[in-house]
This record gives sequence, C-alpha cells and structure tokens, in this order.
Amino acid sequence: MPLLHFHLIKGSRTTDEVGTLLDAAHGAMLAAFKVPERDRYQLVSEHDATHMIIQDTGLDIPRTNKVVLLQVVSRPRPKEQIAEFYRLLAEALETKCGLKPSDLMVSIVQNADEHWSFGWGRAQFLTGEL
Repeated sequence: MPLLHFHLIKGSRTTDEVGTLLDAAHGAMLAAFKVPERDRYQLVSEHDATHMIIQDTGLDIPRTNKVVLLQVVSRPRPKEQIAEFYRLLAEALETKCGLKPSDLMVSIVQNADEHWSFGWGRAQFLTGEL
C-alpha cells in the first residue's frame, strides 16, 4: 500500500518500457512515502487512444501518446510527502523512461486503515499486524 494504477495508451510502450516505468515509480514512492521495499502494489491498464482523453484543465500542458495517468490509493499522507512524491516521480520517469513531465498526471485518493486487507480476510492495520 499505496496502490498505484497506471493508465497508458495501448501500444505506446514495450513490455520492457512498462517494467522500467513501474520500477521508477516504485522508487519514487519508496523515497517519498517511506514505506517498506515490498510494499508494492501496481496495476497497468492500457486503453485505446480514443478511450483515454487527458487534457490540461486550461493550463496549456502539451500531451503526447506517451501520457501516463496515475491513480494512487493511499492512507492519508502529509502534504509535503505528496508534493515530494510528485516531484520525485516526474524526475524518475523523465530520467529513466524519457517521459516528459507534461505527460504525467497523478491523482491521489486517500482512504483509512480499515479500508485495507492484504490477505487472510483480516484488516492488518487494525489487528496490529502492520
């Protein structure tokens, strides 16, 4: 936890490029949120270009077919950690994946400890296992 769900345009990346993207994002998440190394939950969904419209809210942000929409579901985090995650993520994806920062959009949805079960039908944050 957090759960990272990447939305990509179908065919815009090779399997290796997707792996590099996931690794880079995981590194940024570890650094910003200070979670354990094996706290890695990632999904990738690929969409036809006609099924993924990511505009710019009037900010004149140019997008290409390499655009990444990242949805993050997480326990509440301090604003400073969230801002650091955005910065580190953009830097890592540009350095390791060649992704322009203008092609990255992130939305974080926060939830509470009782909203997570990692297995065995238990709420590990509530039982004290985590």
